[in-house]
Amino acid sequence: MRKTLIASGAVAALAITLAGCAAADEPADGEWPESITISLVPSVEGEDLAQALDPLTGYLSDNLDIEVNGVVANNYAATVEALGADQAQVIITDAGSLYNATQQYDAELILRDVRFGATSYAAVAYTNDPDTYCEDEPVMANYDASGIELSYCNGLEEAGASAMGQGPMGVEALANASGAEVALQAATSPAGYQYPVVAMRELGIDTDADIDQIPVEGNNNAVLAVANGDAEVGFAYWDARTTVAEEMPDIADKAVAFAYTEMIPNGGVAASSTLPDDLAAELTTLLDEYADSSDEAAAVMFDLVGLSDWSADTAEDEITRYGEILEQFAN
Repeated sequence: MRKTLIASGAVAALAITLAGCAAADEPADGEWPESITISLVPSVEGEDLAQALDPLTGYLSDNLDIEVNGVVANNYAATVEALGADQAQVIITDAGSLYNATQQYDAELILRDVRFGATSYAAVAYTNDPDTYCEDEPVMANYDASGIELSYCNGLEEAGASAMGQGPMGVEALANASGAEVALQAATSPAGYQYPVVAMRELGIDTDADIDQIPVEGNNNAVLAVANGDAEVGFAYWDARTTVAEEMPDIADKAVAFAYTEMIPNGGVAASSTLPDDLAAELTTLLDEYADSSDEAAAVMFDLVGLSDWSADTAEDEITRYGEILEQFAN
């Protein structure tokens, strides 16, 4: 199950606007600093924090031959503030904060988070009324992360194959939601609210007047609202049906996936524009290789920030689009 880093990160991203002074415009020279600091919001708390941070910062210090320190931010917005104040030169943060860091302080996006083998994911539209929302008969495809078969229509997945979750696809079917009861999560949720609302608005649906919004808390409850008949359509991340499969074994019959939104980016790593280019490049390589460097590193990676890896394929267009969508909900 996906962690809530991205959803909570949207709150932080909205807490700071794109206004603000840019970082120093002078290009970084070739002289490496004696130390650098990484700011992040870890998954662990309290006494486990130092133990979780030390292997990563130690690995970087040893390989860069400079001191690398790790500091904990209270929230994702604070990582951007730390970078802007030069209290941190590297941040590990959510997608919205990556966007703000690049826009406000000319930070360089160097890596993207990998979760479940992917750097992004789609919001999924589920329905208990496939006759209305499906142009074809639903098919079963395997959701490899959980090893179960789930139902899809509108060509989202190939029957009998491994589900890929690649959007956008089937979005046009959302036009049929006008007049329907639609389960939506908090307005800060990318998959449960923001991307679905933008998709419906782009189809001409007034999401305040043309649908009956059914508020729910959490991706599992969005799926259950559809499965239990409390809403005709609901939105959650791909594929949140796995979170309720144990309590509702027939979830594939009760909630059919009929549309994928645009892909929602995971977070990642950004470096200050003040870092020398060769240092930023070496840092990128080392972080990219960290999860594969040892079993301990892989465990630290997951425990520290809930990731399986980082990728140098940054797909900056997804981060830019995420920032554009966040701006629509800034007021």
